[in-house]
Amino acid sequence: MGLEEYKGVYVFAQQVDNVINSIAFELIGKGKDLAEALGTQVTAVLVGSGVKNLADELAEYGADKVIVVDDPELKEYRTEPYAHALSSVIEKYKPEIMLVGATAIGRDLGPRVSARIHTGLTADCTQLEIGDFPINPVPGKETKHNQLLMTRPAFGGNTIATIACPDFRPQMATVRPGVMQKREKQAGVKANVEEFNPGFTPDNKYVEILEIVKAVTDTVDIMDAKILVSGGRGVGSAENFKLLEDLAEAIGGTVSCSRAVVDAGWKPKDLQVGQTGKTVRPHVYFAIGISGAIQHIAGMEESDIIVAINKDETAPIFSVADYGVVGDLNKILPVLTEQIKAARAAN
Repeated sequence: MGLEEYKGVYVFAQQVDNVINSIAFELIGKGKDLAEALGTQVTAVLVGSGVKNLADELAEYGADKVIVVDDPELKEYRTEPYAHALSSVIEKYKPEIMLVGATAIGRDLGPRVSARIHTGLTADCTQLEIGDFPINPVPGKETKHNQLLMTRPAFGGNTIATIACPDFRPQMATVRPGVMQKREKQAGVKANVEEFNPGFTPDNKYVEILEIVKAVTDTVDIMDAKILVSGGRGVGSAENFKLLEDLAEAIGGTVSCSRAVVDAGWKPKDLQVGQTGKTVRPHVYFAIGISGAIQHIAGMEESDIIVAINKDETAPIFSVADYGVVGDLNKILPVLTEQIKAARAAN
């Protein structure tokens, strides 16, 4: 493999029902950082049917170029045609780096594409940077420069591994939604579009979709919330979450929770923050009755302001909190809620 043939940072721009997933904009933002370090550009790969009109939106978030693969076979996500589309783009254009969101679609697509093009894939990354590999020089071993260093939690979040793929291209990673920041939207930017279609011949690997049933929920996506009131095991019971719900209503926030709460059956998985849940970065994050295990902190430490309420003054959560209150949440929350209601009424 001639590694010098591979140039550019490519991003899979996931869309469903002709709406681009926000992970695409996050990946473009990070891709721009990587591209600047390498002196190259960011290309978004847009796959679907009737999706060319979405290209400008990708350009507005920083994509230097958009490759559009448009075909009726790509109307809904199916593993085989999408894997064929993305692997064909890689084989033709030879990107140095290929980033895919670690969504349900990305986690299905990424491994299959990497296997087809015979390269490695680092899954569920939380950090990406350009650097030397090995990171710590090894006597007698060549140090390779300008490598993609892919960092991800391992062993249940108990350790952090930094992985490189120095001998194969492209360097591929799936990236957790919410951990990278999208750039400011530049309205009115027009995309540099190139259309490419490798041809699609349905075979016995093409799944036939008989029916699509969309889930109906009134649950707010906690990744979009500006204020989160998050509860842990220390809340004590599902019924006690009424205290958090009252506070969230008073302050205009959304309730979320830790893994222990989901495991206990008090709240649904959609509301879980942490390593095995969602990564959030609200303006204000209330951590109530949450001890602060590293797996939870990994999902909320980028919040602008963290307020911790816990009766254990040695709880690890206080090490990342901007404000901490040691005490009984059953006494603190009703008072806090009433004070907030009174302050809002006065204004």
